[in-house]
Amino acid sequence: MHQLLAARGAAIQKAQLKLDDRDLKILSILQREGRIPKATLAERVNLTPTPCWERLKRLEDAGIIESYGARISLRAFGPLTIVFVQIELESHQAEDFTRFEAAIKKIDQIVECWAVGGGIDYMVKVITRDLEEYQRLIENLLAARIGVRRYYSYVVTAPVKDTPLPVTAIAEAG
Repeated sequence: MHQLLAARGAAIQKAQLKLDDRDLKILSILQREGRIPKATLAERVNLTPTPCWERLKRLEDAGIIESYGARISLRAFGPLTIVFVQIELESHQAEDFTRFEAAIKKIDQIVECWAVGGGIDYMVKVITRDLEEYQRLIENLLAARIGVRRYYSYVVTAPVKDTPLPVTAIAEAG
């Protein structure tokens, strides 16, 4: 249900704002170079600064650009453990999902959480200093009695691919 609502929201938003090739190029550049000066961005998309700024403002106002931030290297913090966790809840009432999601949002080491369809209810990405910290996190999660029936942990052994959203390919598909 979560995915359906998100997909509907994205479809409505896309219908409200038509993206052209320049918009897509702006989005693609900003994902890789978030600190690019506006004048340089305008030059790279063959616009003068004012029309480029107006496009940026339109993309921000439409919620397509949610925020600007820095991409931080995890390696700079030394060895870390990344674990993907599949979680199945005991019960599937609306209040069970709400309780679980509220608890997950309070745990800093859980950096991403997705409600998914299929044999599990959630996929979670956890980043900790080591496996011992991860184990303590899981034990605390289970002790909190937030409705976890079972979980499956998958420890990341090596990053293979981590790239920005392919806005051009996605826009063409839609």
